[in-house]
Amino acid sequence: MHSPLTEIDIIIRLSLAFAAGAIIGFERSSRRQVAGLRTHILISIGAACLMLLSIWLPQQFNAAADPGRIAAQVVAGMGFLGAGAIIKLGNDVKGLTTAASLWVIAAIGMAIGAGMYVAALAAEVLAFITLVLLNKIERKIFPDIRTKTLKIHYNHNDEPDTAAILEVLKTFSVKHKTMNIYPGKEYGKKTKARFLVSILETTDISKFIKALKANGDIERIEIEEKY
Repeated sequence: MHSPLTEIDIIIRLSLAFAAGAIIGFERSSRRQVAGLRTHILISIGAACLMLLSIWLPQQFNAAADPGRIAAQVVAGMGFLGAGAIIKLGNDVKGLTTAASLWVIAAIGMAIGAGMYVAALAAEVLAFITLVLLNKIERKIFPDIRTKTLKIHYNHNDEPDTAAILEVLKTFSVKHKTMNIYPGKEYGKKTKARFLVSILETTDISKFIKALKANGDIERIEIEEKY
């Protein structure tokens, strides 16, 4: 039988929940995520507070109750907050990791509220390692793919050598989704080419542009974010 909760216990557990939320939240804020420092702190404190309430109520009223009932509602409620952190941009989905971190920090807050300090600490350390260390490893092995608009402006009004351009794209593992050529002769202007491409985050853009310019009389090249 556990000893009754004291005011000191409550303050210590809520303070630890604050610290746990701050650590994970700071990492998310550093990456400019929609749910950052304050969001993680509030969720962690709230989860810990609700877990304390689950423990305190039966002790206060000498009634038999299941402390897991409120905890179960916290887990269910986290689905709404997690969904709010997920953003769909075109074909890309952002915020899944942040949604998962919100769910984890709620679990850590409940563990702290229940007095499971070892479990909470282990979960906090593992979550932080996952977000910081594994992120670097994952980005190195599986670099992100960015959708960009590639615009090539020529100094002439003739048909461009698209075969040479496509060869450069292939060399740099850049995949084109669409290709639009605007011959200058038809529009009374200089020739332009527009590509919608997928570029690996690790691609050396300066070398890529230099290789493109080596294929034809090119005035300038523009690469813009699509999403």
